[in-house]
Amino acid sequence: MNKLFLYSTEVCHLCEEAEALLNQIALPAKLQIEKRDIIDKDEWLEKYRISIPVLALNGKELYWPFNKIQIEQFLEEE
Repeated sequence: MNKLFLYSTEVCHLCEEAEALLNQIALPAKLQIEKRDIIDKDEWLEKYRISIPVLALNGKELYWPFNKIQIEQFLEEE
């Protein structure tokens, strides 16, 4: 099963918006969403500190701002 990572952190209204967008689309059955708090690892914090929320799938990343259509296109590229 492929994992779609949502890099975010607590008390981030943009991250909440991104998660709400993900909940509005029909994800492929083989795809599982995993939230990753950038505070949990120094490398995530360093990389995503000023760019969360970020979606990552199979080495590709989609940086905020994005909308529902852009997420669907991002997922179709796989």
